[in-house]
Amino acid sequence: MTEDDAKAAMTALTDQAHLARQHMYQSHIDQRNAALLSAAGHMKTRINALLDANKIDVAQAQVNGLSEAYIDRLTLTEDRIAGMIEALHVIAGLDDPVGVELARWSRPNGLDISRISTPLGVLGVIFESRPNVTVDAAALAIKSANCVILRGGSDSINSAIMLGDMMRHGLRDAGLPEDTVQVITNTDRAMVGAMLRAQGGIDVIVPRGGKSLVERVQAEAKIPVFAHLEGICHIYVHADADPQLAISVVVNAKMRRTGICGAAETLLIDKAVVHTIWPDIAAALRDAGCQIRGDAAAKAVCPWIDAASSDDFGHEFLDAVIAVKVVDDVDAAIAHIRQHGSDHTESILSANNEVAEYFVAQIDSSIVMINASTQFADGGEFGMGAELGIATGRIHARGPVSIEQLTCFKYIVRGNGQTRP
Repeated sequence: MTEDDAKAAMTALTDQAHLARQHMYQSHIDQRNAALLSAAGHMKTRINALLDANKIDVAQAQVNGLSEAYIDRLTLTEDRIAGMIEALHVIAGLDDPVGVELARWSRPNGLDISRISTPLGVLGVIFESRPNVTVDAAALAIKSANCVILRGGSDSINSAIMLGDMMRHGLRDAGLPEDTVQVITNTDRAMVGAMLRAQGGIDVIVPRGGKSLVERVQAEAKIPVFAHLEGICHIYVHADADPQLAISVVVNAKMRRTGICGAAETLLIDKAVVHTIWPDIAAALRDAGCQIRGDAAAKAVCPWIDAASSDDFGHEFLDAVIAVKVVDDVDAAIAHIRQHGSDHTESILSANNEVAEYFVAQIDSSIVMINASTQFADGGEFGMGAELGIATGRIHARGPVSIEQLTCFKYIVRGNGQTRP
């Protein structure tokens, strides 16, 4: 596919999206909710067909020799589909994020000024392996009266096309334009470049995938980007941590699902508990199937673990591997996170509230937790129904990107004949 061919194809998609956008902008929240619930119904009745489509994707991924973690992200199960259906119901039950009066004030000259939330417009979502992104992105776009163009990777194309079709059926059932949601069926990489250059056609790009994809998007995009480059999440076991809580949370943070961006990649152990809590955490991680790479101080206490290299710290494994470092105190933990973190998610485990609040105040990641697993770094777990991803930049969308982050605003100024002197 030539660059010109890709540009023409993208222009056709964005033109259709802009026509749909006009209808979505004027749509009633009841229509949008009905579309979500109808799509959930289609997903439930066509679950076997969806599983069959996904099996084709998974089988091809296995032939291609992709990692177990990657295949896990690609795989749909009845439970995961049930989770998507539940997310559609949750999103339908959320308040309308559009038309909300965010602020209002009056000026001495009598002007009445209000700030009202509005849809962003047309979203461009580029993802690799996770087919559920199709549903999450489409549902959040519909709820917030936006339109979305989705470009999935070749690994998930069969699943993504079928899920997109279900969302379009829901829109049609609700009397809304089905081109509110468009899935690009051509997996040629030229389409990615066309999306990134679609100024005036797409209002914001959201990449969901590995580091190479996000780096390309951030380097080439001519339009705003909501993204995180890596999920280098840290968990710090403070001197006053509860031992059993620490074991449970650390194992969950690393091993619940190793291939997601909220999985802990580095464990920081306070030197005060290196001889007490650390051996039990190490044993629990080992028993769960985790490879442990520790610094000299961690390995001195648990000599059976592997030695860490300097490259292990600040590395996103996305696998059953964790880097471990012993630190002097909370300030040393903070310094390590500032040097090696990616502004995604960090957690402190401590029964000392003063220290925990100090940690929270000093760490400027998009999500900071106290006594909780980093695997909760998820819009669904935050009560948002779903997310488009985790954004780590410093624009209005930071942390889980959900319906509120998919709005901007306009000012409405009401007067009675005022003129400016």
